[in-house]
Amino acid sequence: MDLNRATILGRLTRDPESRTTGSGVTVTNFSVATSTVWTDAATKEKKELTEFHNIVAWRRLGEIVAQYLKKGRQIYVEGRIQTRSYEAQDGTKKYRTEIIADNIIMLDGRGSPSGSSPAASSEVRYEPASSADGSASAPASGPGPEPVRSAPAPSSPAAEEISVEDIPF
Repeated sequence: MDLNRATILGRLTRDPESRTTGSGVTVTNFSVATSTVWTDAATKEKKELTEFHNIVAWRRLGEIVAQYLKKGRQIYVEGRIQTRSYEAQDGTKKYRTEIIADNIIMLDGRGSPSGSSPAASSEVRYEPASSADGSASAPASGPGPEPVRSAPAPSSPAAEEISVEDIPF
């Protein structure tokens, strides 16, 4: 049995950047910082280590992230870790490790990055589509997860826009 699962709770280090692939699929990238604080045993000095995580959100989840999240917002992210390689302009091989998000919970209040309402949160979840036998199947196009919909899909493109009433705060 294998498991590839990442759970991050931190703050956005920059505004999300959204783009559309050639096939029309939305992909949004952003970065989340997490910190660990401890006391050094020898010096009794408080120390802090901050890690920066690259997050990728596909399709509808990416659209929601791009619309509602800003630098400084606190979020909870669940997903899987993926490392990809590419060739840089100077010919060297580079690697980038990312978390492909399939569940995001916005933890601050809607109004400000500092979180005027700590109890307010909203969850947006996307999971791979299931086949007829109940097992998870790979998406038909693109590496991102497929959405799970509890309501029928909207019939017109105008009805697919996100409004504040659509987010379950």
